[in-house]
Amino acid sequence: MHIPVLQKQVLEYLDPKPNENFIDCTINGGGHSRAILERIKPKGRILGIELDQEIFHAVKAALNIDRVILVNDSYINLGKIVKENNFGPVNGILFDLGMSSWHLEQSGRGFSFQKDEPLDMRYNTSQELRAEEIINNYSQKEIEKILKEFGEERFAKRVAKKIVENRPIKTTLELVKVIKQARVHSLRRIFQALRIAVNQELSSLEKALGQVEDILAPGGRLVVISFHSLEDRIVKNFFKNSNLKTLLKKPIRPLEEEIKENLRSRSSKLRTGIKQ
Repeated sequence: MHIPVLQKQVLEYLDPKPNENFIDCTINGGGHSRAILERIKPKGRILGIELDQEIFHAVKAALNIDRVILVNDSYINLGKIVKENNFGPVNGILFDLGMSSWHLEQSGRGFSFQKDEPLDMRYNTSQELRAEEIINNYSQKEIEKILKEFGEERFAKRVAKKIVENRPIKTTLELVKVIKQARVHSLRRIFQALRIAVNQELSSLEKALGQVEDILAPGGRLVVISFHSLEDRIVKNFFKNSNLKTLLKKPIRPLEEEIKENLRSRSSKLRTGIKQ
């Protein structure tokens, strides 16, 4: 499903030791958690959080062991989840903010601009808001704002105008055609903007990070892997304004060998800190 990014560095900075407890806020396919589990034997536990119900059921079947607690929820509810599961002390927390390969390749929810799929883009399929709602019912100014703020798209106004003129737009390839009519080729940024808006990714990240200090035990570590500048800015500001001691002056980037093996790792940045 999802190839773990920067796994060697995650283990280095989380520094898991026998019998410690860790939270994987974005457990996905469980790649990072499997590696952590090996280090925290025999009694260390992992609390894994996964928002997508389909991925949750898959990882639950794959990681069906006593030392793993899995929760189908959003990390925006991190503090509540920890409390409800009486989980602690917490020696480390991991956020891998990368989108799953499964979402792009198999979900059928319109995350990829290379497939003809419905404009859905929801991680949580029980929520009402879909990308189609934004595309077909939001005002031109609202769409322009989303593309500008969440996609950093220079030609957001031009694209928004074309979208409104060509409604209804029902599928990803219909949207791609409209974007190209606007003489804009930054499909990735526009799809990113819509996905962020549908899932409220940036505000959720800010709220989740705001709960970390209260959850970590003294000496506990936080590792966050981000994949675009908007996420990284939030993470950078969090470390700047928190009481965690930052362990790196600059974020870690993947080596060329890892990028060759996993192309989606190329934009990743790892930041880390420790609770004093």
